[in-house]
Amino acid sequence: MIQATQLKRGMCIKHANALYRVVAAEHMPKLILQGLVQAKIRHLKSGSISDHRFRSVDMVERAILDEADMEFLYREGDMYHFMNTETYEQVGLSEEVLGDAVNYLIANSKLKVEMFEDRPVGIELPLNVEMTVLETEPAIKGSTVSNVGKPARMETGLIVQVPAFINEGDRIRIDTATGAYVERVK
Repeated sequence: MIQATQLKRGMCIKHANALYRVVAAEHMPKLILQGLVQAKIRHLKSGSISDHRFRSVDMVERAILDEADMEFLYREGDMYHFMNTETYEQVGLSEEVLGDAVNYLIANSKLKVEMFEDRPVGIELPLNVEMTVLETEPAIKGSTVSNVGKPARMETGLIVQVPAFINEGDRIRIDTATGAYVERVK
């Protein structure tokens, strides 16, 4: 059990006899004489997102998840298929369950799939992923000093603001927590 003020984005909790992932949590210490924690939580079975207010003194049960090393194989409709790298067993997760993580899934990438009672409930993305720029405006000569960004479409369809010197076909590193450009990869 943890105090509601310790809730962080990405945590899995048990609430109202169901499993939820915290999408966002904001502590409001001076609201209504006692502190409140405004949280957006995603139901792991249905994928629906709801808002919930916890009092700062409320205790929340944190769900303990097992992790399995898996490889992302392919997408079929709204299902994403993963293979356990040890047992070669395959599992599928829906786009609703994965949420924004689908923007960072590249075929054959290795990651951890979170399991609860032998059922996959989500994935743990690496801090950064490398992707290829599929579409962006051409670079302008002498724009390496400028701090101006431009939109670029990645191989997964994700749109990222990149520096003006990035061209189509370049490999870049993207922060999975913020979706922001980190650096160009050689």
